[in-house]
Amino acid sequence: MGYVPGRCLLKQRLKEIRQTQQWLSDITGIAKSQISEYANDSRKMSLPTLMTISRALKCSMDDLYEIVEE
Repeated sequence: MGYVPGRCLLKQRLKEIRQTQQWLSDITGIAKSQISEYANDSRKMSLPTLMTISRALKCSMDDLYEIVEE
């Protein structure tokens, strides 16, 4: 049994704290275009990026993706 990341929840997390992708880009140094790719689920975050974004949003890494059991 294993787990894989499902749908990215970044858009929802940003909406919950009333912040924008540009704000996240500004505080993390990650390009806005890259954040947009994560938010639109066209690219998966690497572990270091996931850690950076979760800390910036003050949430758990598990809060940024749906978890799918294989």
